[in-house]
Amino acid sequence: MHNTRLPKELAEWREKIEGYAHTAGLDFYPVIFEVLDWNQMNMVAAYGGFPNRYPHWRFGMEYEQLAKSYAYGLSKIYEMVINNNPCYAYLLHSNHLVDQKLVMAHVYGHCDFFKNNVYFAHTSRKMMDEMANHKIKIKRYIDQYGQEEVEAFLDICLSVENLIDHHGTFIKRSRDHNHDLLEGETGQAAVVTKLKSKDYMDKYINPKEFLDSQRKKILDDKNQERKFPENPERDILLFILDYAPLDAWKLEVLSMIRDEAYYFLPQMQTKIMNEGWASYWHSTLMTQKILLPSEFIDYADHHSGTLASYSGRLNPYKLGIELYRDIEDRWNKGKFGKEYDECTDMVERKNWNRNLGLGHDKIFEVRKLYNDLTFIDTFLTEEFCYEHKMFTYDFNKNNNTYEIASRQFKKIKERLLFSLTNSGRPMLSVSEGNYENRGELYIVHHHDGVDLKLDWLQEVMKNLYNLWTRPVWIETKIEDKARLFTFNGTENRDFRKEKE
Repeated sequence: MHNTRLPKELAEWREKIEGYAHTAGLDFYPVIFEVLDWNQMNMVAAYGGFPNRYPHWRFGMEYEQLAKSYAYGLSKIYEMVINNNPCYAYLLHSNHLVDQKLVMAHVYGHCDFFKNNVYFAHTSRKMMDEMANHKIKIKRYIDQYGQEEVEAFLDICLSVENLIDHHGTFIKRSRDHNHDLLEGETGQAAVVTKLKSKDYMDKYINPKEFLDSQRKKILDDKNQERKFPENPERDILLFILDYAPLDAWKLEVLSMIRDEAYYFLPQMQTKIMNEGWASYWHSTLMTQKILLPSEFIDYADHHSGTLASYSGRLNPYKLGIELYRDIEDRWNKGKFGKEYDECTDMVERKNWNRNLGLGHDKIFEVRKLYNDLTFIDTFLTEEFCYEHKMFTYDFNKNNNTYEIASRQFKKIKERLLFSLTNSGRPMLSVSEGNYENRGELYIVHHHDGVDLKLDWLQEVMKNLYNLWTRPVWIETKIEDKARLFTFNGTENRDFRKEKE
């Protein structure tokens, strides 16, 4: 393994680029750069950017995919950066100097975003240490319980790692803290109606044993009527941690997987903004401060490759940087507010310029307060879609090809927002944790027009059963028809649920 420290020339450029970034107004934690060869880069990338992760076969699978893709010339990882304090960033040893400078400028943009965007505020800034601690704990459990048992349980946990509340870090939802609904815990005493009697006959007509039995019956009836949980619980992993009868080590492993899922969640929620922000600043710093005259052609070639659009998928770098530039231009020229919105003259709108100079401050405000969903919803405009020739496309079964479906702004925006809602994941919640008073888990899929994959659904239900240890039910829709699926430990069953 070669020395991962920066060589002298790169260290000098790192210091210069850091100074340029600070002067431009970026605010970030200290950044530690390390230089890795392609094999080391692929290994670290397979671990999600962390050099120390718990042992699991999926990391080996990721490495094989990355290594073969690099060997066949299909892909190349130029950089990685980790949300931590200090931030860790990795440079590829084989990159040319101009690429290393571009990557360092790009990294400082990411680090500023990690530190200042509100959606990263809850994330651990010592995740390097926490990941290493998770590795130590998992290896200890392997020594205690065996490789096969621990790995099998990790497989279960990883298959449901996305069953968290994607808005839970900002919304404090009311939750039950105990499902043993006893008299002292409900705070309500059961009132028993006595049979009418004379005072001297009361102890015979209404004996204490009778009153106690009636009180207990009332409490039991109330407990059965009280829904558990009282409100739908979107953080299914938390619900399982609170109430599933798991061994202590399994609870610890599941808790670690959940913590890691919440750590990575903001990166899914801000992919367009984060990459757009980093691209904006590497473009700005490179063209204004860093590039030497002899490097312009190579930089333009590599930068254009980063922002290139490909058929079949959205390039977050391209959409992000162009939206930031559009916001900066609009706020510099005053293309916002009531007066501008009510203007119907297209020529006047195009030439609109109030010389406000608010663009720089506005993009920093946007960087701080928004995620991809609100970013697109607030700042994507009809003019932007027209200028960048955006459209939606669908698959035509008649001729077996993809075709442009619409160029309408409303359709484009709807499609983008739909793909970003709940980070593109199915939205499920626990409706009942004591279904039909049998301790069974009842989950509702909030159908948004996309059906669940039935083969995945069946496997996830098996894994949820292994966690909950009782039958699991999932209510959903398939082809617009209400369906109810269950797994009881031995077989999957499928019911057509009638509308109530």
